[in-house]
Amino acid sequence: MESTGGPYLNTAAVTSPVGIARLLQMTFGCTTFSLVAHQGGFSAAYGTFCMFVWTFCFAVTVFIITCEFTHLHSCLSISWGNFTAAFAMLATLMSVTAAVIYPLYFVQLGCYPIGCEVRDFRIAASVFAGLLFVAYAAEVFLTRAKPGQVTSYMATVSGLLKIVQAFVACIIFGALVNDSQYSKYVATQWCVAVYSFCFVVTVVVVAFSVTGKTALLWFPFERSVVVYTLGAVLLYVSAAVIWPVFCFDSKYGSPRRPGLCAKGKCPWDSQLVIAIFTYVNLLLYVVDLAYSQRIRFVSHL
Repeated sequence: MESTGGPYLNTAAVTSPVGIARLLQMTFGCTTFSLVAHQGGFSAAYGTFCMFVWTFCFAVTVFIITCEFTHLHSCLSISWGNFTAAFAMLATLMSVTAAVIYPLYFVQLGCYPIGCEVRDFRIAASVFAGLLFVAYAAEVFLTRAKPGQVTSYMATVSGLLKIVQAFVACIIFGALVNDSQYSKYVATQWCVAVYSFCFVVTVVVVAFSVTGKTALLWFPFERSVVVYTLGAVLLYVSAAVIWPVFCFDSKYGSPRRPGLCAKGKCPWDSQLVIAIFTYVNLLLYVVDLAYSQRIRFVSHL
């Protein structure tokens, strides 16, 4: 690594507004999973997911701070601006999910049967989980692309929306595998194909942007992404029409929740979740298409 003639340590990595936000992320994340691991406790898939979110985000944040403070990120063969912007958006979504799930399933007002000490630890962990989300959201706000600013693609509205689209698709997939009965009709299988195709291509777009390899492609990446976004809008329109018809029309499914369905194990509930998030992702792709007309890709920042 060649010397640039400047200081070896980048103090702005911890003194700038973004650096301070990252230090808060590290502090709140460490505090949250420490409280849970020490006394708060967690169990089942929901608790395991929350612990994974907090430890994963903490580890990556420490890695980012270390790389920027020591200038080691210049040795990595990735687009650092795209990587940090993509992770900040992903961490924001993951942390807000954990901040909702943990208190919903583990926090109670009374002490029985877990005891007052455990209850207090869980309440404290929930508070710090909320603060962690705010810290990551603050970084997204600080690093997002401003009008007229030349910045990395993942820091633009369109780039950030790619992360949200993939995250929403993961929620859809989770509902699909939870006894959604999607294999009952060819039409609903088509919807699953739509969700899968758009998710895979979105992840590929993010991967090429983060690795900074878009210039090596033999086709114009920017134009291709816009064309794909238009295609995704059309595909999601079809899913937004087909899925509710074959799940909630009385001819194929049930317009109302069956009374004998067990809570948490009812296919109708999963179908409703999929329908809602299908429309959410359709809206995200429409907004993405609108913003993609106003940006230019910068892969090397």
